[in-house]
Amino acid sequence: MVSTGSTNDDGRSTNDGSANSGRHPMTGNEMSGAATGGMERHSYDVVVIGAGGAGLRAAIAAHDAGARTAIVCKSLLGKAHTVMAEGGIAASMGNVYPDDNWQVHFRDTMRGGKMLNNWRMAQLHAQEAPERVMELEDWGALFDRTEDGLISQRDFGGHKYARLAHVGDRTGLEMIRTLQQRAVALGIDVFMECTVTDLMKDGEVISGAFGYWRETGRFVLFEAPSVILATGGIGKSFKVTSNSWEYTGDGHALALRAGASLINMEFVQFHPTGMVWPPSVKGLLVTESVRGDGGILTNSEGKRFMFDYIPEFFKAETADTIEEADRWYDDKKNNRRPPELLPRDEVARAINSEIKAGRGSPHGGVFLDIASRRTPEFIRRRLPSMYHQFKELADVDITAEPMEIGPTCHYVMGGVEVDADTELSGVTGLYAVGECSGGMHGSNRLGGNSLSDLLVFGRRAGESAAAYASGLGASRPAVHEADVKAAERSALLPFEVEGGENPYTIQHDLQETMQDLVGIIRTAGELSQSLEEVEAFKARAGHLTVEGHRQYNPGWHLALDLRSMLLVSECIAKAALERQESRGGHTRDDFPGPDPEWGSRNLVLRLNELGTGVDLAHQPLPVMPDELKAFF
Repeated sequence: MVSTGSTNDDGRSTNDGSANSGRHPMTGNEMSGAATGGMERHSYDVVVIGAGGAGLRAAIAAHDAGARTAIVCKSLLGKAHTVMAEGGIAASMGNVYPDDNWQVHFRDTMRGGKMLNNWRMAQLHAQEAPERVMELEDWGALFDRTEDGLISQRDFGGHKYARLAHVGDRTGLEMIRTLQQRAVALGIDVFMECTVTDLMKDGEVISGAFGYWRETGRFVLFEAPSVILATGGIGKSFKVTSNSWEYTGDGHALALRAGASLINMEFVQFHPTGMVWPPSVKGLLVTESVRGDGGILTNSEGKRFMFDYIPEFFKAETADTIEEADRWYDDKKNNRRPPELLPRDEVARAINSEIKAGRGSPHGGVFLDIASRRTPEFIRRRLPSMYHQFKELADVDITAEPMEIGPTCHYVMGGVEVDADTELSGVTGLYAVGECSGGMHGSNRLGGNSLSDLLVFGRRAGESAAAYASGLGASRPAVHEADVKAAERSALLPFEVEGGENPYTIQHDLQETMQDLVGIIRTAGELSQSLEEVEAFKARAGHLTVEGHRQYNPGWHLALDLRSMLLVSECIAKAALERQESRGGHTRDDFPGPDPEWGSRNLVLRLNELGTGVDLAHQPLPVMPDELKAFF
């Protein structure tokens, strides 16, 4: 495997062969916007952008395949959004229900995605998830256990059987801890608090990535023939979101600007249960595990309203009366599902309808009650994070009173269009995995499928990227200095404008527009208006002003993030306007039902020739083999 040393502009090596702890090799005096500084350079076979579950698993796989690998993350190692995935890892291990198998998991995933999933990705995911969970346990993950000593599995929305391997309600945290510990033990280099702003290409193939240290503002170049995008989602484009500050659509935008395509961007998942009070924590996730462990949804009249919203499609596997649902919690052997465990899009729409009908809670949500269903000891044992979250942030004891919750922007099903087996995008050398890739979840993701998605396709992406880099031998694509200089100029442009727009103002206005006009319920008029407003925001963003120095400058960071947020927001709104039906995470008030014609096509988005916006095209879904069609 070819790999050269890492050097600064003066030729000094910056690589001592040990794992990079995230220290910034070049620190020093304050740097103004015009300061040149030193260009830090590194050379690898595979560079993974993002250190969540997908990025870490991809980096481990690439390293194990012999590639010299680096992880670049926008925040600190261990702060990835994967830790917010509290409920569990979906895998048909059969530890609670022996009848569970990959075929049932595959069917549940396709049905949850309203059949718009890439069937091959859904198949691979269902087949390989159990092995990936066992692998995680082999690496030290400590799962909850059944009485027989097997990995415990809990119920979640849209899954026929209890199949989420879990660690209380802190599964994502344990997953990150395990993968992070293994990556560090393997000596994989990690560059923390480093943001990638541009991908480098040699002709039509990837040759590296350009970014900057968030602490110092100094630029850094990674020369690598394989780049894996694992940057997560787009939630910070919305006002109410469970997503943290990093989720600005970086990977989606990087891929578009590099020449790749995005699919399914109209499908944004609003998690049914986010905190609504106090305002400082509005949108913070309330795990589906609360409902999986028996919690029920009620309105201001005390009515358990989800029975009024069961679609005909799910009635065969869902309890039809409150009494039947209560028995389900006492004796689950009949496998009937309470209506609170319908797929997330169904539950979010039902909650939204109750609130709009005036039957909401005092702070604009509904009530989630587990206190009347389970003992305080059970709640504190199974949901320790939720207990402390509400106690400390809202002064609510969930063992004694209900929670106030409402929908929150949580996940985007759309992302980079990739090959199902290798995660390769349409650009040679560029791979995408996790939330920034598209196809796996169709129009709606089932809870728990995210963590197994990260493990299954993270491994596949890492192995594929390493194999490609190895096959190049000494003929590696080159980084062109003209492209590097162009990336520098683009990054520093906000420092050169005087008297322009404040990036925080534009972000606030964008979030208001996306929340109000491209939210849970959409119409043609509002979507058209949103596109007009996004165009206006793009014009305003061309005159951003950033003051001060490049060191510790959050205004500058946001100015660069806005480029991604605006581009991705345009993709979401344009695809939502085009799709004239309601399906999964996309609900049109003017087209209230699904349309079979739209159920056979994806909407594909690419950067236009001028690089100023996106073009949209229709593309037929991959055809599912007859042997898999038989499951439906």
